[in-house]
Amino acid sequence: MPTILVVDDEKDIRDLIVLNLQREGFASLEAADGLEAFKLAKKKAPDLIILDLMMPHKDGLSTYRDLRDDSRTRGIPVIMLTARGRLEEKITGLESGADDYIVKPFSPRELMLRVRNLLRRTLDTGQSDVIEIGAFRLDKKNVKLHVDGNPIDLTTTEFKLLLVLTESPGIVKERAELLQKVWGYSDLIQTRTLDTHIKRLREKLEEHGSQIDTVRGVGYRFLEQANPGDDTDED
Repeated sequence: MPTILVVDDEKDIRDLIVLNLQREGFASLEAADGLEAFKLAKKKAPDLIILDLMMPHKDGLSTYRDLRDDSRTRGIPVIMLTARGRLEEKITGLESGADDYIVKPFSPRELMLRVRNLLRRTLDTGQSDVIEIGAFRLDKKNVKLHVDGNPIDLTTTEFKLLLVLTESPGIVKERAELLQKVWGYSDLIQTRTLDTHIKRLREKLEEHGSQIDTVRGVGYRFLEQANPGDDTDED
């Protein structure tokens, strides 16, 4: 039974989420602030964290960065939860590396769907545990990437996105397909989410970032060799 850590300073919100998680068959943990959440995450290693952005003592973004900086919590997927609804603030949360984002007031059913989608894509390791393509070595079981033998620290969503792209080297993956396979849905706002994650992934891959090639108006493809003439900043 997957365990979900719910982090929100509003008890009514925590109670609502926990009630729905229990109805869906999940175990749950609760924290009222970022400091408590970080301690619980290190101790209990939940399968997923629902993390409120605006909290006293330590906000959600600071807590998220702590989670990603610690080897014990780095691989735990995170859904950001906030009352903020403006697009630029949603993008800020996603650019921090969060795997998903939902705005208050939210539909409990939608949140549960997002939880299930994120758990499914995080835990699905496919047929082979390791994929090797050129300089890339993707360990699906442990969610780890090595390039030229060097470890590259990716979030679970970044890893899943790269995994989908490397399934068929040279083949264009349409935006709708990537959104469906990686996030489980496709809408206009989430199209920006895809571009944001592609940009972050390219930055982490450094000189190999150009192997993620933009096909304008269609989507992206993974090239087996770096393309020095590609302008990876233009999507």
